Amino acid sequence: MTGHGVIRRYRDFLPVTEDTCIISLNEGGTPLIDARQIVTEMGADFNLLIKHEGLNPTGSFKDRGMTLAVTKAVERGAQFLVCASTGNTSASAAAYAAASGLTCLVLLPEGKIASGKMAQALIHGAQTIEVRGNFDEALNIVRELGKRDDIEVVNSINPYRIEGQKTGAFEVCDTLGTSPDMHFLPVGNAGNITAYWKGYKEYFEVGQITKTPKMMGWQAEGAAPIVRGALVESPETVATAIRIGNPASWDRANEAVEQSDGVIGMVSDEEILDAHRLLARTAGIFVEPASAAGIAGLLKYHHESGIPNGSTVVVTVTGHGLKDPEIAVENSQAKPILVDADLESVLSSIGLE
Repeated sequence: MTGHGVIRRYRDFLPVTEDTCIISLNEGGTPLIDARQIVTEMGADFNLLIKHEGLNPTGSFKDRGMTLAVTKAVERGAQFLVCASTGNTSASAAAYAAASGLTCLVLLPEGKIASGKMAQALIHGAQTIEVRGNFDEALNIVRELGKRDDIEVVNSINPYRIEGQKTGAFEVCDTLGTSPDMHFLPVGNAGNITAYWKGYKEYFEVGQITKTPKMMGWQAEGAAPIVRGALVESPETVATAIRIGNPASWDRANEAVEQSDGVIGMVSDEEILDAHRLLARTAGIFVEPASAAGIAGLLKYHHESGIPNGSTVVVTVTGHGLKDPEIAVENSQAKPILVDADLESVLSSIGLE
């Protein structure tokens, strides 16, 4: 799929006009990758496709919503962008701010940001502040900053973020020619499951598809407020991108699940890390740990309930593995072998003579 960014490609479904000055890094157009090897490992018989959002310009799905949020901020004359972030939002906001000439301020939970994401915010020139607290506390400060006319909040509480992110659903349907039967994805702040469901509904309403999928969202056990039905004051999980205890789109995520006859469940850190390795070693797809929550959820759901034979299942993986390289090295459970610089030593080290 080609194009020049999601706003130009799907402008008829977005709140823009011909006169809108579009801020784009040519986001979107990410592939659906056949992952039949995983299905074989599961001993199952359905069609599995991975929507690889880590191939967006800043390495995560956040770019879909950011292009529209920043475009609209420029349109209304804002001077500053601000966000609270577990990492990916800050990386995206910083990049699009740089492209638009706006100043970007990001608030990060102290010591909770993967190095790959911190590097992006810093290199793009964002004013980066670490808050002695968690994401939810940082977001509360951002909400207060957003009361100023010269500041635009670009977290998913910004409705334009959801509008942009819904284009992921459009792309899935355009590629398949229909909607999948089930769509699995990680849930942190819950904007993505909200956005995908909105996209599917809009395509259904205009007759682009004749059915909608079951939305299957997955939180980490240590950060699963929607599943538990209560705020998590101190969320903890290896999946830093979904380490959120009070999702901004909580109610809308529940609506997506209820309306689609889907599920929001939770998976352990061990299940996430197992899925992280499985995806890399079986399908050749390298993602950050939070992205693997959807794959972990797929494995768990199939084990407990079964996915019908012949179903078409899409899993969105939300961020590239280079976002969190330290976890990847540790989770590989492997180390390079040191040998002498000769052919015999190399052959011997891999069991060949």
